[in-house]
Amino acid sequence: MKKAFLQLHLSIFLAGFTGVLGLLIELNEGLLVWYRLLITSLTMWVLFTVTKKLKRIPLNDILKLTGLGFVAALHWIAFYGSIKYANVSVALVCFSSVGFFTALLEPVLLKTRTKWIDVFLGLVVIAGVYLIFHFDPRYKIGIILGVICALLMAFVIIYIRQFVQRINPETLLTYQMSGGFLTLSVIMPIYLYYFPTEKLLPNLEDFGWLLMLAWLCSVWAFQLSASALKKLSAFTVNLSFNLEPVYGIILAFVFFGENKNLNQWFYIGFALIAAALVIHVLLILKEERNKKQETKDKKEEIAEWI
Repeated sequence: MKKAFLQLHLSIFLAGFTGVLGLLIELNEGLLVWYRLLITSLTMWVLFTVTKKLKRIPLNDILKLTGLGFVAALHWIAFYGSIKYANVSVALVCFSSVGFFTALLEPVLLKTRTKWIDVFLGLVVIAGVYLIFHFDPRYKIGIILGVICALLMAFVIIYIRQFVQRINPETLLTYQMSGGFLTLSVIMPIYLYYFPTEKLLPNLEDFGWLLMLAWLCSVWAFQLSASALKKLSAFTVNLSFNLEPVYGIILAFVFFGENKNLNQWFYIGFALIAAALVIHVLLILKEERNKKQETKDKKEEIAEWI
């Protein structure tokens, strides 16, 4: 169990490290994501084919995962764009709102019951982002991209759930990454036309960071979390990944000293978002306890009848 927790938090740490790498890599956000997806998808095809973890899936599922891969690719472009137009801390604060956007959008998209407490917490998150934006206009574009990043990721999370019960994680992620790479390749000429850059090829240093981003923060981090999931519940894993923005912000403070460039309104806004996150986590824990108690009560009721 201890090994599983260590694997889980190492994978979360690596996920948080992607923000630091996004600032270190000098390519623009579109090319950064394109190279990341290229290296990651190729690595997954080779690795999971050799280990025989790739499974055949219907064409309809492949097309749907390709579409989700494209949305995920746009999410990453917005995320790294937020980093480059603002900084790592601002991007991660905006990204931390993804859970609340998921809670707000899911009832609308899947026609499920609306949880009004989640709506309220979502408004608290928006208020936190507004405080950072309103009182520190330097990060205007970065914050807008950060919010777009969170919204796009919420769509991916909502729709990916229909696949996780019947497709193994290695196959699912390989097709999603590959779909993101292929669709992004199609629109990349248009993207570069509207967002031109002189640097199309990574230098040796950038290539090293890209390999770290793809191999450590994508492939290895995924394998660590998948391994941890064998010993820990999906609930524990999902709950723990709320720490990803926290790890990322701490790393940004350590590597780039971003805390020196942030004013008091960033911390006030972040405190609001963190408070909403804590309340949300506590509500999830309470809901999980209630489910366990209901299951226990049903088993006792059945035992009495027997």
